Amino acid sequence: MMTEHLTHDRPIATTFRHAASKVPEVTVYFWIIKVLTTGMGETASDFLAKWLGPIPAVGLGGLALAAALAVQLAIRRYIAWVYWTAIVMVSVFGTMAADVLHIGLGVPYIVSTPLFMAALAAVFALWHLSERTLSIHSIHTRRREIFYWAAVLATFALGTAAGDLSATIGLGYLGSAILYGAAIAVPALAHRWGSLNAVTAFWSAYVITRPLGASVADWMALGHTRGGLGLGLGPVTLSWTVAILGFVGYLAISRKDIPDTPRS
Repeated sequence: MMTEHLTHDRPIATTFRHAASKVPEVTVYFWIIKVLTTGMGETASDFLAKWLGPIPAVGLGGLALAAALAVQLAIRRYIAWVYWTAIVMVSVFGTMAADVLHIGLGVPYIVSTPLFMAALAAVFALWHLSERTLSIHSIHTRRREIFYWAAVLATFALGTAAGDLSATIGLGYLGSAILYGAAIAVPALAHRWGSLNAVTAFWSAYVITRPLGASVADWMALGHTRGGLGLGLGPVTLSWTVAILGFVGYLAISRKDIPDTPRS
């Protein structure tokens, strides 16, 4: 697992801006919760679509995402519950966005995956052109925060499409989980060996966590005929939600994900 050292590319002069950042410190807990939110978002989206119907589910998901992001943008500092609620809603709605293209509009995953990849590349390009950095430790202005959340949403949609693509071309959900589990080690090792800078390594791993978590959750939830364990969408969603609440609650109390305050 990659820890906070993965993204420590900032010079000492930017310590104050790091302290003012509205995103958590990148620790092992960050990656655990990130993977959990990706899986929970995948199964929750499918569960809501079956329970409410696709159109009401997308509408409800969109409203919940807008509300969560509005609260996140309104606060002036990082708060674990607020931040991770927004991430969960991005996960749910990002899954819905990918599913709408495939199921609703009939766009195959082999087409939607590069489309979402291009969308993410466009967000990164505009972000860097505007701010000259993609570091998450620089999220201390409203504009940078908006770029950050646009990138996060694009990574979730891309990861959903990529995970479903690999699952449907022969790997299955378990095979996909193994593939992405191995793939996520690549940017970590490349960064450790000095061949990949911290920002690129972080965002590469961030993208891969989405299909990793989603593939594991789908494998647990879906039936045996689809290569899964058949535990059901509802139980898997609930169990992963409980795990998320436990980790976020721990961070809210321990404050282990709060950036260190600079000493005077």
